[in-house]
Amino acid sequence: MDILIVRHAIAEDRMQFAKRGLTDDLRPLTKKGVERMRDGTRGLLQILDQIDLLAASPLTRAQQTADILAKAFNPGPVIEVPELAPGNGPAAITAWLAEQDTTDTLGIVGHEPDLSELVAWLVCGRSEGFLELKKGGACLVTCHGAPTQGRCTLLWALSPRQLRLLGRG
Repeated sequence: MDILIVRHAIAEDRMQFAKRGLTDDLRPLTKKGVERMRDGTRGLLQILDQIDLLAASPLTRAQQTADILAKAFNPGPVIEVPELAPGNGPAAITAWLAEQDTTDTLGIVGHEPDLSELVAWLVCGRSEGFLELKKGGACLVTCHGAPTQGRCTLLWALSPRQLRLLGRG
């Protein structure tokens, strides 16, 4: 199983959004966030052949980011996965991943620090993150069979800027 792990793109400022009286789970991407994610997705298309299943946190900004990826990769409808919401931890996400087809390339869109903790959990067997995904950044983890704590390999990790540069080539 290959797992494309993507942090949501640039969203509206948390404090400014809160002043409108709306909850943080509704906070959307900015216009700049959408544009940069589209450019970064072009870069992903240069290095990743397909996404068989695309899942995202229920939060608006993650759903919007996943929609941009879905338009490019055509994996079918984006699946909303509560385990990808902030604060659920790597064990919960890994349990969901373990239920998926191990021959697929899965794409997941979520939040920091949860995604960094997930990568550390899968690769090193501990939840202290050793990388930080910037907004719109991505990494690819491969697992032989179902994902298991400490049994996967990090193939690459790219910043949003690196993805955008790849997309220009």
